[in-house]
Amino acid sequence: MKKIEELTYEEAFAELEAVVGTLENEEKTLEESLALFERGQVLSKYCSRLLENAELRVKQLVDGDLDE
Repeated sequence: MKKIEELTYEEAFAELEAVVGTLENEEKTLEESLALFERGQVLSKYCSRLLENAELRVKQLVDGDLDE
C-alpha cells in the first residue's frame, strides 16, 4: 500500500471509494472498521487539498491571462 502522499488524486479517490464501499457492505471488526475510517478521513482530506491546489493553480493561470 502506497503512502497517501505518493498517490495521485485519481488513486486516492479510488481508494477512498473502496474504503467507503468496504465500510458500507462488509462486516469488519471494530478495530478494522476504525482503521478503515481513519484511512478514509486522511484520504478525504488529501483529495480535498489536491483539489484546492488545482483550483488555485487554475485561478492563477486565468488571472494571469487577464493581466496580459
